[in-house]
Parts: sequence; structure tokens; C-alpha cells
Amino acid sequence: MSKEFEIVREFEVDATPEEVWEAITHGTGAYLWPMEAPEPKVGGTAAFGSTVTAYDAPHHLTIRSEDVGIPIQSLNQLEHVIEARDGGRRAWVRYVHSGIFTDDWDNQYDGASRHTDFYLHTLREYLTHFAPRPVTFAQLNGPESASAPGALTEVERALGLAGDAAPGDRVTVRGPREFDAVLDYRNPYFVGLRTDDALIRVFGRNHWGAPVGISIHDFAADADADVNETAWQVWLDKVYGQTS
Repeated sequence: MSKEFEIVREFEVDATPEEVWEAITHGTGAYLWPMEAPEPKVGGTAAFGSTVTAYDAPHHLTIRSEDVGIPIQSLNQLEHVIEARDGGRRAWVRYVHSGIFTDDWDNQYDGASRHTDFYLHTLREYLTHFAPRPVTFAQLNGPESASAPGALTEVERALGLAGDAAPGDRVTVRGPREFDAVLDYRNPYFVGLRTDDALIRVFGRNHWGAPVGISIHDFAADADADVNETAWQVWLDKVYGQTS
């Protein structure tokens, strides 16, 4: 049965409204994934065939789609309201994700709500530590076995994360290679790792019946998306006992 939903978040960030605006409109690959930037006008086109319904740089952006293209959702809208704080040195952001889920409402809402928190945290990490550096983006998913209930725990163990490691801790990570990082996010659903040049995001989508996934936001000048994707895919497949 179809039912409306609304996910509202508000936060402040150490960035100007202009920097926030740039991050959410310039292809968004720095904290989400590369996509079509919104056409800068009301009525303009935006990602996935959506339409710009509010455009007031750098304060108000709304994008709406009434043809989402997936069977579980018939309407999707994303709204950002941005205001200056501390004389323009900081920004306050109100983010509203709303729409209509047409099936599996509780599960879809839970997943969307928890993903929202993680994505907005990644936005703040980008603005605080990396903006305006350009990003090289890669993403990948584990095999079918990565959908099992304990799949995210397997990845955490393989990464070498201690059970009591908490956000803010410096950790030595055993990924495709060993590297040092800050554990910037951790809960039962997601893991975030920040190095001097990258944000590595681990998505425990097994909680919603999909495989665990990883995205790499690489800000190094010599970053190579194909190399990152291949290295992490080989590593993730090995975590779940898959070999080529």
C-alpha cells in the first residue's frame, strides 16, 4: 500500500553557505556519487530525470521526481535549506527527503533514514577536511553471500577493527593494503574511514536484504577509480570466500 514518508535532518557545519551549495550541486560526487548536476533554474533538469522546483543559490534547492523508475517508490523529493551562521563562517542546513513508498514501507523508510544520517555525515566530513578538492569516485558490492545477517561484522573483522573501536579513534586498517585512518563513523549499519586523501564508506545493506557495499572517495591528485575499484572488489570478495 502506498504511503508518504518524510525524513528531516538539521545540522551546522564549519563551512560557508557557498561551500555547502557547491558540494550539493556540483555533481555531488564528493560525498554521494557522481551524477548530473542540477540545471540552475526552476524547471531545470536534475539527476535521474528529476526537476528543479526551487533554486535560490546558495540558500534553497529542491529537486522532485514523479517518475522514480523503481517499483517501490512513486515520488521522491530532496530539499536543502541553507542559512549563514557566525557571520557567514558557518552554515546551518535543513535537509528534507520526502516522497511516496509504494511497498515494504517500514523497511524502505528504515533504510532511507539510516542512509540519510550516513550521507549527511559524509557531507560534513568532505566540507570539513577536503573541500574544494575534486574527487575520484569508485563503488562496488560484495557477492550474494554479503547479504547475510552478519555480513557487515565480517568486513569489520577483516578490516581489523576492534569491537570497542569508536568514532574518533585512529586505527590501522587491513584492506587491500595496510593503512592508517580515523574511524569517523561506526554503528551497526555503516563504517566510515578517513585518511589524509580519502573517505572510505562501508554500507551494511545486508540489514535490508542487499549485499554489503563499499565506496571510495579519493582526493589524491593521482587517484585512479579503476585501480581502487579492482583492489577493493578483490579484497571484499575474499572476505566472503569468493575467489576468481
